[in-house]
Amino acid sequence: MTISTLSQQLREGNLFSKQCPSREILKHVTSRWGILILIALRDGTHRFSDLRRKIGGVSEKMLSQSLQVLEQDGFINRVSYPVVPPHVEYSLTDLGEQISEKLTLLADWIEINLPNILSRQEVE
Repeated sequence: MTISTLSQQLREGNLFSKQCPSREILKHVTSRWGILILIALRDGTHRFSDLRRKIGGVSEKMLSQSLQVLEQDGFINRVSYPVVPPHVEYSLTDLGEQISEKLTLLADWIEINLPNILSRQEVE
């Protein structure tokens, strides 16, 4: 009997299946805005406007949609305070902390290897 690792099971298993629900989660987490939101929230709780300033180039609509999806997936806590003007804060859940740690490793790898990547792009 062969014991396989989780990564082997994922490579051979449902992740590649068209109907696998993990694909949708993967899409949410690895979207351009999803990654940046999850990494930005590693610094702690942020208000919507703080996140929008921190994540250059994201529209209000895309930030709102991405936050909503990540909240539905259980990666983000959203706390709304009943004041005028509205005050909403976002923070990571335990699951969000775990996935943002992995995404930070990926982002760090990209930053470290960026000169090499860019030089290869210039060759082609």
